[in-house]
Amino acid sequence: MAGPENPEDRLIAKFFKPLATHPGALGLTDDAAFLSAPEGSDLVLKTDAIVGGEHFFPDDPPGEIARKALRVNLSDLAAKGAKPLGFLLSLAIPTKIGEEWLQAFSEGLKVDCEEFSVALFGGDTCRTSGPVTISVFVLGTVPRRTMPRRSGAKAGDRVFVSGSIGDGALGLRLYRDEALAGRWALSAPEAQHLRSRYRLPQPRLALADTIREHVSASMDVSDGLAGDLAKLCRVSGVSAEIDAAAVPLSAGARAALAADRSLIETILTGGDDFEILCTVPADRAASFVAAAANAGVAVADVGRVVPGTLPPILRDGDGKALTFTRTSFSHF
Repeated sequence: MAGPENPEDRLIAKFFKPLATHPGALGLTDDAAFLSAPEGSDLVLKTDAIVGGEHFFPDDPPGEIARKALRVNLSDLAAKGAKPLGFLLSLAIPTKIGEEWLQAFSEGLKVDCEEFSVALFGGDTCRTSGPVTISVFVLGTVPRRTMPRRSGAKAGDRVFVSGSIGDGALGLRLYRDEALAGRWALSAPEAQHLRSRYRLPQPRLALADTIREHVSASMDVSDGLAGDLAKLCRVSGVSAEIDAAAVPLSAGARAALAADRSLIETILTGGDDFEILCTVPADRAASFVAAAANAGVAVADVGRVVPGTLPPILRDGDGKALTFTRTSFSHF
């Protein structure tokens, strides 16, 4: 005779089994799942964790927390030109969190599973005395030996970024100090845009094919444009010169910067952009821009790769090199 259902098994069946739509997930009834990679493809693997009080506020809507946890990982797949297949989820939740929170969390996750055509393959749930901690492990595919790396940039390449830079970092500052909206002379829609960019990243998966077919090196921008560019250049054995005035900004970021010029540091180093940073051979730049436009994603040429191993130089509109107290977000 079967014993009573384990409470953890009941929660998994109630909230997460509906997300396990791939046959290889086995309805989350087994200890593991299986997946056959499409013939002629390489698997692309990525995992990132987000922690309450560090990457999101404890009172953020659970559905948005779930979506952010998935999207920060999908952003990395986009930068690798990969098509998402599915993900594993590990969730550590405090005892005080009940089924109402889990219901909202799973509903938010379901929205993005459908939007980005990904399925849950399994994972783990446990209790913790600390904050909510969510770890997502995503799997994607690219045609064999086509994944762009950080190490491919060459002198003469153009440097591009997608979307707009600085919104997430400015949005975080607004959450911490609501009075900043007034001091930065932001309209209500501009302030809301900045906040939403912090809470809900926009992974540029629509650019995946364009990235894979055009770039020499690529990564997503999560720790700040200046710092992430330095990482890419260091691995590639090159340097870069960036025109800070060419870095694409949203209307809200432009308004904030006009009110406080010192915010250029927050914009270029603050992180939480989840845009794509890539280098493109000069003779393919025009084709790259056209293909990105066809994919519905704006890209901007912000500088060039140059020989050498010195850190990249970011110059203001007068050509003066910018200096920062720190070049990148870091947890340590």
